[in-house]
Amino acid sequence: MIKRIFRQMLLTQILSSMTVMLCMLIDSIMIGRFLGVESMTAYGLATPVLLVFAAIGSMLSAGVQVMSGKTMGSGDKKGTDACFTISVILVAAVSVVGLIAVLGFTDPICQLLGAAKNGTDSEVYRLTKDYLKGFIIGAPAFLSAQVMVPYMQISGSRIRLVVAVAAMTVGDIIFDALNVFVFKQGTFGMGLASSLSYYIAFVIGVAYFFKKSCIFRFRIKLVKARLCARLLKDGVPTLINQVSLVLLTFVLNRLLLSIEGEIAVAAYSVITTAGNICYAFSSGIASVALMLSSIFYSDEDTTSLHTLVKIMIRYAVMICAVVTVISLVAATPMVTLFLTDKSAKGMAVVGFRLFVLSLVPCAINTSLKNYYQGIDKVHLTRTISVLQNFALPALSSYLLSLAFGINGVWLGFLSGETLTLLFIGIVVFIKKGKGVNVRNFALLPDDYGVKEEDCFEMSVRTSSEVVVASEKAFDFCREHGRSSKFCSMIALCIEEMANNIVEYGFDKQDTTHSIDIRVMLKPDESVIRIRDNCKNFDPVDYLELHKGDDKLAHIGIRMIMGMVKDANYVNSLGLNNLTLKI
Repeated sequence: MIKRIFRQMLLTQILSSMTVMLCMLIDSIMIGRFLGVESMTAYGLATPVLLVFAAIGSMLSAGVQVMSGKTMGSGDKKGTDACFTISVILVAAVSVVGLIAVLGFTDPICQLLGAAKNGTDSEVYRLTKDYLKGFIIGAPAFLSAQVMVPYMQISGSRIRLVVAVAAMTVGDIIFDALNVFVFKQGTFGMGLASSLSYYIAFVIGVAYFFKKSCIFRFRIKLVKARLCARLLKDGVPTLINQVSLVLLTFVLNRLLLSIEGEIAVAAYSVITTAGNICYAFSSGIASVALMLSSIFYSDEDTTSLHTLVKIMIRYAVMICAVVTVISLVAATPMVTLFLTDKSAKGMAVVGFRLFVLSLVPCAINTSLKNYYQGIDKVHLTRTISVLQNFALPALSSYLLSLAFGINGVWLGFLSGETLTLLFIGIVVFIKKGKGVNVRNFALLPDDYGVKEEDCFEMSVRTSSEVVVASEKAFDFCREHGRSSKFCSMIALCIEEMANNIVEYGFDKQDTTHSIDIRVMLKPDESVIRIRDNCKNFDPVDYLELHKGDDKLAHIGIRMIMGMVKDANYVNSLGLNNLTLKI
């Protein structure tokens, strides 16, 4: 089931990761093809500001993924609603502050970015200002779209996500074309076109949150300072990651200006923009890893965490290897989409080919980094972020440029990712010893969760398999010294609740339905967790709604709920999760 969930989430998460990158890609193509090298340079110089907003949005999005993943995993509905409410308030606050900051301090920002190298009356300086003014108008929608993504993934609204991204992309193309051929507002128009496309995606996505079926509720009374701090804290590793990218872009822009001048910055802008689309694949894999690891870690599901590590690394290698080969072959036509200047184009083609060699190690590093964030290894995540996205590639680019010139700058990406992967390997070796395997790289504490020998797990698809699972669970509990009464209670809970799912939740036409049963024997209590990918059904709420009915009605559910100490249901990622404590 974990593999199936991962695949289902992956496509929409990759497309969601492209939300920002697609607009940047389209803008780069249109600017490079129709507005010239000076406009392309201005766009490249403005990129760090775009990345700052992307960093804040990513921080909030990651905070939502971790916090809501934990609250959903533990069945804390109020905690989930508090997370939702706080994230909405933070997006609104950051949007207002961002608008005031960029519009009120445009000149100092442009000077800091290096746009005033030839004076504040230069064309590049003016074009940079214009782009920032157009882009900042869309900041509220830009941030909102990023934060909406994890909520829509959790609720299973994946089709809406795809539609929103598709509409945003088409809208940006149309608005860019109108700017170039009709309104002719230069870089300001290009920034404004992106803003309008973000609002299209926002309108499509936000409609879900006004539906009665929305599982999230805006409840201002749940907002507390400690919860705000918790959400921000959960997102800090991602903020550090994005800030590191901003610093890297800033440093490399300065390094390139000193080596080859503005033409090198234009080439770098093309490389990073096209490269960001490639990065969307690794970002998508890593985002799924972050969300699932947060949920499984909260659920103390060691088996699922080990499976997740195995699946995410496999997909990271396979998908990004294919992307690397395609990018190497298509480098020239891809760069030609952006640039017509022969010198800049030739430099960008070579640079892009050297850059994409880093994609596979980057995907592995990013997936592991997000996974570690999900299992509360925050310090390690922060360290990897700084090393991967700033310290090691910046240092490598500088040192390699001394020997290979501008090509050394491009090779710095591969060197930085390789050294980061080596660092992770050293950490794993120190903490877990020899052996390159899933268990070691999962980095779970030795005393984490319930020991494997105290867990019973089985997946079932039919009523006959439910009976087998019930019998095996009974034997498992007896082998662990539990009383016959206790063992019978465990077996009865499994048989009654799982059969109920098979009978009423399965769609006979859908062969992908399955039920994962897990029994955890703890010293103080025992837990049964039943997870399925069938129709949404909350037995706890159902029984509450029908408590006034005939006592013989719904007898199976009534009997089970009367036997257990606590029952909790939550629907997340399109899965029903029922936890029974005995």
